[in-house]
Amino acid sequence: QVQLVESGGGLVQPGGSLRLSCAAPGSIFSICTMGWVRQAPGKQREVVAAITNNGRIDYADSVKGRFTISRDNAKNTVYLQMNSLKPEDTAVYYCRASPTVAIPGVPGLSWGQGIQVTVSS
Repeated sequence: QVQLVESGGGLVQPGGSLRLSCAAPGSIFSICTMGWVRQAPGKQREVVAAITNNGRIDYADSVKGRFTISRDNAKNTVYLQMNSLKPEDTAVYYCRASPTVAIPGVPGLSWGQGIQVTVSS
């Protein structure tokens, strides 16, 4: 199991900003596609953003122009900068890591424990 440690969630007013961080083991970070997935109560899980080890980025349509994913390979950390937050962004956000090559003993997909983001006035 690959341990992913998330931080940065919390309560913010509509229009506000938060930055989520996810630290991954240095032994695999550089070869992983990293992403953020969110799950709101009663809704389907949604892939919010992903960034490959080569820097290719994809966003869900619902967050384009508001959220920015980035990675710092020196710190083995992926970030999700969330601006102009809306109540509908309220969810538990999960970090996930997927190695781009098969590594013995390393799962094809690993998840963080999840972190709550609440957007409310």
